[in-house]
Amino acid sequence: MSAEFLRVAIDDPLAEPLLRELTHEYVTRYGPEGRQEMTRYPGEAFAEPHGVLLLLLEDGEPVAGGAYKRYDEHTAEAKRVWTHSAHRRRGLARQVLAELERTAAAAGYTRLYLTTGPRQPEARGLYLAAGYTPLFDVSADPLTIDLLPFEKRLPEPLSSPVPAPTS
Repeated sequence: MSAEFLRVAIDDPLAEPLLRELTHEYVTRYGPEGRQEMTRYPGEAFAEPHGVLLLLLEDGEPVAGGAYKRYDEHTAEAKRVWTHSAHRRRGLARQVLAELERTAAAAGYTRLYLTTGPRQPEARGLYLAAGYTPLFDVSADPLTIDLLPFEKRLPEPLSSPVPAPTS
């Protein structure tokens, strides 16, 4: 099985499964507000030089992905972290986070910030396991907190980021 990361635009057909499944997941967990979250930011927010949308492809098919956008001069905000429903529990989201971190560091960011909703315990567990610092009381009932924010300081880049598309 051949796996690779690819940078794409939000309107690239390869990104469609990510957007469709995330929208369904958010609407299922949060109601109509979930759809609003998926349209909150324009596509260019996830475009270079300040953002990126990465897909993890296996044999040319998207199995996981994620994005970041500029939060402030030194901080990228991770968004749209996703694993295809048929490929969960394989550590793919952790790989996506690591690649987002590398790519953001290579773009000059020194911090990655993100939030997850209180009805996404899997995401909360992922971010804690990946070394993110919670910016909320972890002993509180997540349903009593609106968004669960996390941050991680990024190391100096050690390797080159994923090459930009040549199209």
